[in-house]
Amino acid sequence: MMSALPFDDFRALLENLPAGDQNAADRVAELFAMTDKPARSLGRLEEIAVWLAKWSGRAPPQINRPLVAIFAGNHGVVVHRVSPRPQEATAKSVELAAAGGAAINQLCLAYDLGLKVFDLALHLPTEDITLAAAFDEQGCAATMAFGMEAVAGGTDLLCLGDLGVGNSTVAAAVFCMLYGGKGADWIGRGSGADAEMMARKAEVVDAAIALNGKQKDPLEILRRVGGRELAACAGAIIAARAEKVPVIVDGQAALAAAAVLHTINPHAIDHCLLAQGSDEPGQAKVIATLGFDPLLDLKLKHGEATGAACAAGLVKAAALLSSGMAAAVKK
Repeated sequence: MMSALPFDDFRALLENLPAGDQNAADRVAELFAMTDKPARSLGRLEEIAVWLAKWSGRAPPQINRPLVAIFAGNHGVVVHRVSPRPQEATAKSVELAAAGGAAINQLCLAYDLGLKVFDLALHLPTEDITLAAAFDEQGCAATMAFGMEAVAGGTDLLCLGDLGVGNSTVAAAVFCMLYGGKGADWIGRGSGADAEMMARKAEVVDAAIALNGKQKDPLEILRRVGGRELAACAGAIIAARAEKVPVIVDGQAALAAAAVLHTINPHAIDHCLLAQGSDEPGQAKVIATLGFDPLLDLKLKHGEATGAACAAGLVKAAALLSSGMAAAVKK
């Protein structure tokens, strides 16, 4: 049940996040040290296995029900032509994934991953952030609560991604309000914006910042210039922490959600890995600020959690390495 001030419930959760299981992490590290192989010869795969043990509480870790969760939202700001794609493309992408014909469907088949795509009221875009707040506190908090449902059903690895025409613009606005500077410092090409469109995106972000002024509360920033998929990703990350579910973050909306939570509590995203890096200067700055070390560099720009799905293959491999080699040690 939400309180009279919905964000207060999330603030309380973020102040009392459960810590990871360091004993489980140490046991997995010890198992690797006991195997008949050169020390640290498996490199980052060993680090991933130790991370999995810490945040799942299992030593060795196991991944039996991995899930790709994609949150799809639309944005009123697209009226300013900040994307080369029409707003209707969001719904078409959702429909394609539902029919099994999207890129993410094939990657989920390849790596044996579950898939859920959440339509966050695509028929009702958030407000144009140059004229009004994206949505109110109650609506933002309710969307965060909806996002928390992504970990229901026994998921043991959550791969977060997004769909939403215009969400690179609102993500840039979130970064700008969190970290300062101007719109031009944070915008990216998104789905292939040209120079003229990039200039419009920067102007839109600057207008949104001018309208809302300086905001110190990250959740207030999320609801003023963010979007539904950002809010849902934030809720999913919080719920995953509570349920001991490690998370792979992918895409600008999920990254913006992680940035909001990290600003509130620097340890709020310790249970998250970042699927892939970015050649967008603004996004690269955010990645560095959050302390992420991306797992992949496949130059993916497709969205819909394709990077997270590929990264999940590595994470699953790390889990199998630790469990299989642990079994050998016991023999």
